Amino acid sequence: MTVRSIASENPAPADPLAKHNSLGSNGIVGPKSVVTDTMTSMVISLLDRAIYSYSDVDRLVSLPVGTARRWLNGYERNRTFYEPVLRPEPQDRDVVTWGELVEARLLAEFRSRSVPIQRMRPAIVRLREEFGRYPLAQARPFLDASGRELVRRVQQEVSLDAPLQLVVVRNNQAMLSVASVRFNESVRFADGVATSLAPLARTPLVTLDPQRAFGQPTVIGRSVRTSALAEDFRAGSSVGELADLYDLPIVAVEQALRFELTSSEHEAA
Repeated sequence: MTVRSIASENPAPADPLAKHNSLGSNGIVGPKSVVTDTMTSMVISLLDRAIYSYSDVDRLVSLPVGTARRWLNGYERNRTFYEPVLRPEPQDRDVVTWGELVEARLLAEFRSRSVPIQRMRPAIVRLREEFGRYPLAQARPFLDASGRELVRRVQQEVSLDAPLQLVVVRNNQAMLSVASVRFNESVRFADGVATSLAPLARTPLVTLDPQRAFGQPTVIGRSVRTSALAEDFRAGSSVGELADLYDLPIVAVEQALRFELTSSEHEAA
């Protein structure tokens, strides 16, 4: 299942460690100039960048082993095949695109609900029909009022279970659900699509950016890999020494080490 949207440009913050996720003034993607068309195509193609494995996705967004493969390629249980949630159909490949990882990050927010994620498929299929590929990796369903209203109508049309809804109605307005708010706070959009995100809510200064370090976890706004910080820490460097060496705030180093600890615990589970 897939949810798609159009969106607005989100200018880069002056402070590379600052968090900014506001809807820009450009509005919906659909530029008329050749230059802007080219820029938009570049950003859209970013979503197609295949740089992860299924196990990478499980590790990076803290999913149980095998979850990403099931969400993206479907699975069989008791002689019944369950279609993929995040792809129109199974694919004979072992790589995951940036857009698919972003969508998996959103679905991870709904895993604790009492309703199986598989039940989101009808809504995502419909949203994909409305907006195209990678609907959940785009800004309009989250930042644009008309996009949220469309999501609400689709949810109603397919009778999506309340615990899995991306949008809820408050004061006669379509608003983001709690899970969608958490996802929205973790992602940055540019030209209407996700260009970076925090894989874990508790470490917001750790980011995934397909244009930095081959999409592996780094300190936000930098190309300093969290794995490098963890390796130096294990070799005996203190948090303060790492902050000085890499010219990073202490809190950024602490979050990087916390992320790596969480990831290693997940791999060992």
